[in-house]
Amino acid sequence: MVRALAEGYPDAHCELDFTNPLELAVATILSAQCTDKKVNETTPALFARYRTAADYAGAERTELEELIRATGFYRNKTSSLMGLGAALVEKFDGEVPGTLDELVTLPGIGRKTANVILGNAFDVPGITVDTHFGRLVRRWGWTEEEDPVKVEHAIGPLIPRKDWTMASHWIIFHGRRVCHARKPACGACFLAPECPSFGEGPTEPDKAAKLVKGVEAEHLLELAERVRGGYRPGKSTG
Repeated sequence: MVRALAEGYPDAHCELDFTNPLELAVATILSAQCTDKKVNETTPALFARYRTAADYAGAERTELEELIRATGFYRNKTSSLMGLGAALVEKFDGEVPGTLDELVTLPGIGRKTANVILGNAFDVPGITVDTHFGRLVRRWGWTEEEDPVKVEHAIGPLIPRKDWTMASHWIIFHGRRVCHARKPACGACFLAPECPSFGEGPTEPDKAAKLVKGVEAEHLLELAERVRGGYRPGKSTG
């Protein structure tokens, strides 16, 4: 299934906009209980105003709160961002560290956020267990674990370590575009022959096709049609 996902989402990537590790750390903190789209609408003004860890450490709280208000829970997030900036200045000379053990000591950064930063800013393989990832691997029967850390440890051995970051993107992309929580597009899913939960959503191709989202929709529908004709994605890939 992982190889099939790679074929389905060749352009999968972190959907948060960033240009350096600090921006990615900030964006990931803001993404809690918020869409990536809303975060990306918020961060241009934020990143223009706060460029360094010291800037966040010395931020004027009400100004920072106002800039990130649209992302929700802005008071808690402001505390995390100011704390993050202060900790980076105090412990790491203002630079975002590149190890899991160091990252999880920082305010606002747990294992999920740390793995996002490691995988996308430092090219260190990491599994990002967000809501979509956890939901899909349980739906596929890869694990019954609910706790994100336990999910991470359960899924790690199933996927080559070098693919952890990209597999996270592939699975998250699939959860956002096809395998929705309440109404998965089963009849328009290229993983249908492999999926033990096929039938949780509409199985009629035309009805299911209306549920497929994203700019990749045409590609995904074409791939699903080929699968219905007997094609098995990923079988010829590495």
